[in-house]
Amino acid sequence: MGKQLVVVVLAVLSMIVFPEAESKPRKTRPVDDWHKSLGLGKEKVSHLHFFFHDMLSGKTPSAVRIAESPMTDHSATFFGAVMMADDPLTEGPEPTSKLLGRAQGMYGSAGQGELSLLMAMAYSFTHGRYNGSSISIMGKNPALNPVREMPIVGGTGLFRFARGVAIAKTHWFNITTGDAIVEYNVTVIHF
Repeated sequence: MGKQLVVVVLAVLSMIVFPEAESKPRKTRPVDDWHKSLGLGKEKVSHLHFFFHDMLSGKTPSAVRIAESPMTDHSATFFGAVMMADDPLTEGPEPTSKLLGRAQGMYGSAGQGELSLLMAMAYSFTHGRYNGSSISIMGKNPALNPVREMPIVGGTGLFRFARGVAIAKTHWFNITTGDAIVEYNVTVIHF
């Protein structure tokens, strides 16, 4: 009798917890209209211009090595080195220029034959129109090329659902220390 009662209780509970599937398929919205239900509005295009200061030397570097492979120091491209960065983003190329935000994340040397970095960085803006918003860049950065293109894969705040492209151009590079100032021209599509 006890086992039968348990089976009946479980059967009743399963009907409550897992109601029968509808016999009719639910209405679905066209794929093209999914974003309208989010209330995001019309897509916008923003153009950003700033300078990225990646300083490996000095008393307070903005990027430090956090990992390396056994062969990193014997590689011409520093293959296997991984850096953690908290780099200032400024209005102009001078380190004293107005601070717009910070680039925080990691980059690693992923090329054995060329200096090619894999970037995974959040560019967070702390001043001006985009204060509190960020863009995320993840992609290949062939650092010695005069001009590089990297994908924007997301964002927050005003850059919610962002996609786009960042064009980077080295403004200044110290081959001895690895310090660099890079000019960014960014086109972001967002809601």
